[in-house]
Amino acid sequence: MRASDLDLKELLQFDPDGGILRFANERVLLLDAVALGLLRRELIELLGASGARAVLTRFGYAHGWRTAENLRSGLPWDSEDEWRHAGGRLHTLQGLVRVESPGPREGPKLIGDSIWRDSYEAEQHLLHLGPSDEPVCWTLTGFASGYLSRAYDTEIYCLEERCRGKGDACCRLVGRTREDWGDAIAPHLPYYEKASLDAALSQVTSELRQVERGLRAGRRKTRPGGRSHPSGLILESPAMERVLDVARRVAQVDSTVLLTGESGVGKERVARLIHDESARAAGPFVAINCGAVPENLLESELFGHVRGSFTGATQDRVGLFEAANSGTILLDEIGEVPPSMQVKLLRALQERQIRRVGENRNRAVNARVLAATNRNLVEEIRGARFRQDLYYRLRVVEIEIPPLRERREDILPLARSFVVAAASRTGRTVTGFTPAAAHQLLRYPWPGNVRELENALERAVVLTRRSRVDVEDLPAEVGLAVPDAVVATDVRPLADVERDYIRSVLRAVGGNRTQAAAQLGIGAATLYRKLKQYGTDGS
Repeated sequence: MRASDLDLKELLQFDPDGGILRFANERVLLLDAVALGLLRRELIELLGASGARAVLTRFGYAHGWRTAENLRSGLPWDSEDEWRHAGGRLHTLQGLVRVESPGPREGPKLIGDSIWRDSYEAEQHLLHLGPSDEPVCWTLTGFASGYLSRAYDTEIYCLEERCRGKGDACCRLVGRTREDWGDAIAPHLPYYEKASLDAALSQVTSELRQVERGLRAGRRKTRPGGRSHPSGLILESPAMERVLDVARRVAQVDSTVLLTGESGVGKERVARLIHDESARAAGPFVAINCGAVPENLLESELFGHVRGSFTGATQDRVGLFEAANSGTILLDEIGEVPPSMQVKLLRALQERQIRRVGENRNRAVNARVLAATNRNLVEEIRGARFRQDLYYRLRVVEIEIPPLRERREDILPLARSFVVAAASRTGRTVTGFTPAAAHQLLRYPWPGNVRELENALERAVVLTRRSRVDVEDLPAEVGLAVPDAVVATDVRPLADVERDYIRSVLRAVGGNRTQAAAQLGIGAATLYRKLKQYGTDGS
């Protein structure tokens, strides 16, 4: 038998009435690609990209090694080479990726050299996590490494030269022996150790325990002596307490909820709270940014499609509504959905049924729907950009999340938690803020809300040379911030305000008085005079 002779109809054995499926005489399972994508996202959120890559690569390696072992004795091969080349053909038949031969090329000898099209891993990574800076087909490269290592009885490591997950037109895999790779393989060796699946799972368990210990320690550092919120949300303001109360109450029913508020206020975090506090907590939580998906693909992403329904639809695909069965789906940026798709969404919500693209029958779905937007949908309705009937169908309960500038009590608790988290991620020893830095955090209006606060604090933790974040470590717009409005309790002498502002500008420009004077719009002589008047050198 040759590798090209492998035929899906002959390899796949099943009872039409259901039961055990076998592929090449080994039991196999049918797993939904979107579900695997969700698992991938959860692994990355729990373990980070490196930890998730290690688990998925080693899983693929063990799978590839075992597959090569089984095929060698399970099928009558014409030669050892035919068995060695069968791995790519199997990948294609199993629907994981379409493997093509690129033909000969100059350079060092390659054990493996393939073009990959329609990689399910790249597809799912883009869907759930967006574009990556690095190749993402970890399970597939692990499988190829394991298969070839067993087939050639030597250590062979496969890497992606190109990957759709990082914006390339297709994926391209190359495989070499450890000797042929030389020093280039060193950064990747931790992912390609000959570890069994049991060892990989043992490492996952250990890493999960470390994560749990870190989270517990982080909570203790972040909220010393403070109130404990079982939801995991960090808040002190009465406004967010009201949001939390409404979210918990609405979680007990299956009503559709519309979450509104500016970008970055934490709408998805509240949506997750509603899911976690509901009877659907054991089911999946699926989120999609409707504004990030091209209009011509949005229907397929939400409802799925059948093979042949459009160019590139090479196989049936489950949509996110079906993937969220028994759980919750969050339609983020619902205000970005085009009018033609709004009609179909309304029908799905009213009838609790969807129809895959290219299919002529309805499928029942059992997913709780949450929607979120930073747009004013009433204004969108007036402008004929959003359907009024869909708006009322989504807005059974509306939860408006106030911007961070309207809940100043939350700024410092959130900031402290972000400092602890960033210090843990980066290995820095940063414990908090100087009083001046804390004061500036409270003065800044945070137009980007919680997301901007988190990014600003991560930057500060990375840049600070001290154990506490100071004003000069903050982004310039934060360090130079003055309050938009003054309340009675904030009133200070004008001279004090001017002095503090001049000192902030000097710190922001590293003490350069000429540059500070230019930013303040005054002459250098005036700046020197004011510094002398205030009895300060600006430090």
